[in-house]
Amino acid sequence: MIKKATKKTAPKKSKAVGKTKIAKKKMPSIGTGRSKSSFFEDVWDVVRQVPKGRVTSYGAIANYLGTKMSARMVGWAMNAVHSDPTIPAQRVLNRNGMLSGKAHFGEPNSMQRLLEKDGVIVENNTVINFDRIFWDPAIELIL
Repeated sequence: MIKKATKKTAPKKSKAVGKTKIAKKKMPSIGTGRSKSSFFEDVWDVVRQVPKGRVTSYGAIANYLGTKMSARMVGWAMNAVHSDPTIPAQRVLNRNGMLSGKAHFGEPNSMQRLLEKDGVIVENNTVINFDRIFWDPAIELIL
């Protein structure tokens, strides 16, 4: 059972990396006992581990972090880092393998170009063989 954060709640340890995350400023809780900025950092830690040539989904990341219904929050976290080259944001797609976040990459074809550079085939804004190259952090990463 996940407890809601209170003012007295200590920072939670990230399951993904085992480090305590402390926000620089108070952010609202997202119902998981973590601040929004801590959740974003956890998302980015997972995305950094998606291998080249593989893709994952917003929902798979949310599920791995124990917030199955927070796929939209994962999207918000990804929207905040498209200009950070250390986070391969192009590797995060919607549950159907569509490039739903492509509008946040500046140029209309930037996300597709980055995926193709990774060796991923894209046609009509959808990843070909999505089920074969899908990377599920719940299976691939050890908690």
